[in-house]
Amino acid sequence: MASQSPFENDCREIHGMCDEPCRLSRLLAHRSSSERQQIKVTYRAMFGEDLVGRLRNTLLPDQDNELCNLLYLWMLDPAERDAIMARDAIESGLTGYRALVEIFTRRKQEQLFFTKQAYLGRFKKNMEQDMVTEPSHPSRPYQRLLVALAASHKSHHDEPSWHIAKCDARRLYDAKKGGTGSVDEATILEMFSKRSIPQVRLAFSSYKHIYGHDYTKALKKNVFGEFEESLSVVVKCIYSPSKYYCKLLQKSMQRPESNKRLVTRAILGSDDVGMDKIKLAFKSNFGRNLGDFIHESLPQSDYRDFLWMWQGGQ
Repeated sequence: MASQSPFENDCREIHGMCDEPCRLSRLLAHRSSSERQQIKVTYRAMFGEDLVGRLRNTLLPDQDNELCNLLYLWMLDPAERDAIMARDAIESGLTGYRALVEIFTRRKQEQLFFTKQAYLGRFKKNMEQDMVTEPSHPSRPYQRLLVALAASHKSHHDEPSWHIAKCDARRLYDAKKGGTGSVDEATILEMFSKRSIPQVRLAFSSYKHIYGHDYTKALKKNVFGEFEESLSVVVKCIYSPSKYYCKLLQKSMQRPESNKRLVTRAILGSDDVGMDKIKLAFKSNFGRNLGDFIHESLPQSDYRDFLWMWQGGQ
């Protein structure tokens, strides 16, 4: 007799509530990524149906309900989810570039490959080409940084090197343009395009060790143009993703009615970083528990209930 999956009871409940986002959120909000994948496998085995496809048909027609959108994205494979979020970011233009930076800095090379494949399959377009107005001549600083980050995923290193990191840290320090305070863009783009993300992260650690402060603090002292502003976002995403996402959560929940889509983006990014790290970073940066902040900042709603359960509430 075949052993029963521990998720069969959950799947029976889900089968009867696919059009009830409130009940679905109570069942799914606290599930880890691996548990969600197992639920989908078990659901298909039991009912011969793709759970995500059913959720798309039952939840997404309600365009005004951000909880429906969040639940659908929550249950997607990471590559499919990133592809959708990348498309939304590209269509948003300048306002969406941070979401693209988040995707390119938190994914490993092989994961990004699957995201680009998912993007091509879903939208029939090349994701990297869509990121820039003219692929051969990116017109904005954030686009040039994204092209460099895309190239960084082609960099292969067995292990990040402290020697290379120390050299790169000195290059970062020397990249400040004399008395102007701006940053030498060519030096930064070359470094990003030739180093893997873990190697760049080590360079930022080495910079702090050598010079006694984060590289982002050095950027703030400079003339803060569009390139420096875009570079600051990239640095924060690479160097301390838990700090970046906890701040994104805090910022997005200050005006929740107009920023629910931003809250959703913060939740999905935080899910990749890990809830324990996010909660520790939130406590460290804001001196309060994330759960308390959610209750105090968001009005009573099914959406708030999802966030409460997602961060560990019962």
